[in-house]
This record gives sequence, structure tokens and C-alpha cells, in this order.
Amino acid sequence: FKTLVAAIEAAGLTETLKTGAYTVFAPTDEAFAKLPAGTVESLLKPENKQALTDILLYHVVRGQLSSKTLARHNNVRTLLGGRAWIRVGEATLKINDANVIAADIKATNGIIHAIDTVLIPPKDIVTTAVEAGSFTTLAAALQAAGLVDALKSGVYTVFAPTDEAFAKLPAGTVEELLKPENVAQLRSILLYHVVRGSLDSEAVLKHGRLRTLQGSRLTATVSDTVKINDATVVLANVIASNGVIHVIDSVLLPPAR
Repeated sequence: FKTLVAAIEAAGLTETLKTGAYTVFAPTDEAFAKLPAGTVESLLKPENKQALTDILLYHVVRGQLSSKTLARHNNVRTLLGGRAWIRVGEATLKINDANVIAADIKATNGIIHAIDTVLIPPKDIVTTAVEAGSFTTLAAALQAAGLVDALKSGVYTVFAPTDEAFAKLPAGTVEELLKPENVAQLRSILLYHVVRGSLDSEAVLKHGRLRTLQGSRLTATVSDTVKINDATVVLANVIASNGVIHVIDSVLLPPAR
């Protein structure tokens, strides 16, 4: 962990991590080497101390959490403030997209879990979608429906239709939905894409039937692909600070009541 130690020293976190009880997800030197060329050198510069500190604090959780304890949780809150998401396989433990490659390394004031990828603090669901660049229609719809702030707080699973998905609707549908007089219908459609809690693709399929914030249920099935109702999941498990996004290729329309 030579790179990690150098980063901790550069961020001025050495004394902090020597006091208190912590769980540290520790990227190996090989994990840091996977970052784009020049990233580590840039982060170690004095002018980038805050960015480096934020990244490091995202790897630290208060308290001593063994791998068995972590496996019982869906997420943990980091010292940065955001959440890191935990996924458990038959013989694997993942923190966001990083694999735990050596667990339960005991220290005098905590536990270290070595990971194979540096964790980059994610942004909230809405910001993550906007910055992806392929959800401009969804972003505009959330704004028009007054749902942006709601989806930035709380923990949610969002099935996010791409711009191409919205383009598959009959001509004029999106423009009509964005009119102020149709805000109730627009909110209903958007909330039908949102489930409370953070569910990765495995959890989605395990549940099978998912109650949405709109009130009706979605059906998750798998054959060659994972489908939510009639929409195909084209990209699963996009991590955000307050949940997870699954990208879908069609807009989901709630059933008539």
C-alpha cells in the first residue's frame, strides 16, 4: 500500500487514522496504477489536497466492520458523507465496483480490507444521469415535474430511459408531457421508474415484483437479457451517492387505474 500511504500523508490524514476506530477499504498499489496516467501524481500536488482528501475519506468507514458484518449490509456511510455500496456474491465481496481481495486485516484501531480498484466518490442520481450525457430528455422531464430535489435525497433505484428510449414514443408525446398542464401525468410516469432503496441487478431479479414510488409494480425477468416490464436493461448497476441506476431502452408507462 505504498501509494495509499503516500496519499494519506499528502492529505494530512495520518494522525486522524491513528485515532478512533475505522474500517478502511485500502486500494493496493496495483489499484492506483489502474487510474489514468498522471492521476496519482496530480492528486499528490498541494493544490489538489482537497480532492485527494475527499477520495481517501470515501474509503473510510467509522467503526470496525468485518467482512461478515459488511456482507449483512446493503451500504455503509463513509467519512466523506456519501455511501459506498456493498454487493455479495457466492465467493466475492464488492465495494462499489471494487473487489475485496484480502479481507479482515486487523489493526490496533480497526480493520483493513484490501481492494483492487480505487473508489471514486459518486455523485447523486440526478447529477450522475445529467453528466452521462445520454439522459437529456429524462433530466428535462425531472426538472419539469419538480422531482430533481426529491431524487437527490433519500435512497433510490432508478430505471433510467435513454434519450433514444424517449424518442421511441409517438411523435409529440414528450413535448406534450412537458407542458405545465400535464405535470401530474409526467410525475406519474417518472415515479413509475423509481423504487425506494438501492437494488443492484441481482436484488432486482430476486424481488421480481417491485413497488414503485408511483404505487404500481414493475416486473423484473431474465432470459437472454434482464427486462423491466418490456424494457431491456442495457447497462446495470451505475452507482450514485444515493442509490443505483439501471439504464433501459424503453420508457415504462404505468398501468391505467
